[in-house]
Amino acid sequence: MITTERTVLRELSHGDFEFIIELLNSEDWIRFIGDRKVFTKEDAIRYMDNGSIKSYRSNKMGLYLASCIEDQKPIGLCGVFKREEDSMPELGFAFLKEYEGKGYAHETAQACMDDVKQRLEIETICAITVAYNHRSIRLLEKLGFTFDRKFKMDNDPEELLMYKT
Repeated sequence: MITTERTVLRELSHGDFEFIIELLNSEDWIRFIGDRKVFTKEDAIRYMDNGSIKSYRSNKMGLYLASCIEDQKPIGLCGVFKREEDSMPELGFAFLKEYEGKGYAHETAQACMDDVKQRLEIETICAITVAYNHRSIRLLEKLGFTFDRKFKMDNDPEELLMYKT
């Protein structure tokens, strides 16, 4: 568990399925990250099991559920994860619309990066976004990331931007 001034970050659990369905079907998630086809409790549990829950065990990192300290309401996901065994650790974050623009992403992203850099002695972290996600690009630059290159993922025609610390 990671605590910031206003948030608590903890590992996802199957009990978080309703929040995962809500966040992954939000307009900004679909626009900037993509439709993950997570509509049911079973879909959400499969998404968590194959993603962050698996990553916690194999990589000692992953996306964490971010909640407000004051009321424990889930507001987003943030963390550092690896897509594949040999890939570079990657920062990821997404918050519900009503919590955007309030500094939560910056606060939690900095805490997650500090955690993996200290705990796992990781020096370089990357982040991937699309060119039209201006808020994410501004946040990455504020966190000390610099643009590295443009690229495309397998089976995805959209050009992506990679940033690195």
